Amino acid sequence: MEIKRIFLVGFMGSGKSTLGRRLKTELGWDFIDLDDYFEMRFNTTIKQFFAEYGEDAFRKAERKMVSEVAAKEKTIIATGGGAPCYFDNMQLMNEFGLTIYIKLSVETLAGRLSSPKQVRPLIAGKSGEELKTYISQKLAEREPFYNKAQVIADADVLGVDGFVRIIQASGQLMQ
Repeated sequence: MEIKRIFLVGFMGSGKSTLGRRLKTELGWDFIDLDDYFEMRFNTTIKQFFAEYGEDAFRKAERKMVSEVAAKEKTIIATGGGAPCYFDNMQLMNEFGLTIYIKLSVETLAGRLSSPKQVRPLIAGKSGEELKTYISQKLAEREPFYNKAQVIADADVLGVDGFVRIIQASGQLMQ
């Protein structure tokens, strides 16, 4: 299989954007953070778009963005945490590229998301056990979609080099 694009999926705070930027350097491909791409295309923040138009409109617009980036080649795409869970997004990503679920434990995610540097509207004001409970509930809803990824990688134990090896073992990278 020739790999033309790579989709990174996983919960918020799993490191999709960080890994995507590192893979860009390692592979020499382009990198798109789907959230940043959305904000650039709509000239607004996701938070503002949600407030003005609601989640349904956001998910429909996000679906269009997934379709747009699926047409790009030699590109690594970090999706939003919810993107794989709506419409046929996961099926589309599997059809057009290599999908990798960056899987982390609830404890690791909670540790990352409790950092004061993390400003995320869905978890604002949550800390400690409340944050862990929220993550556990959301993961239970989302994992059936994430688990449709072609590769499920335990990011608690896997570094960037490991991801590069997985990608290379999954098929021929487009030159």
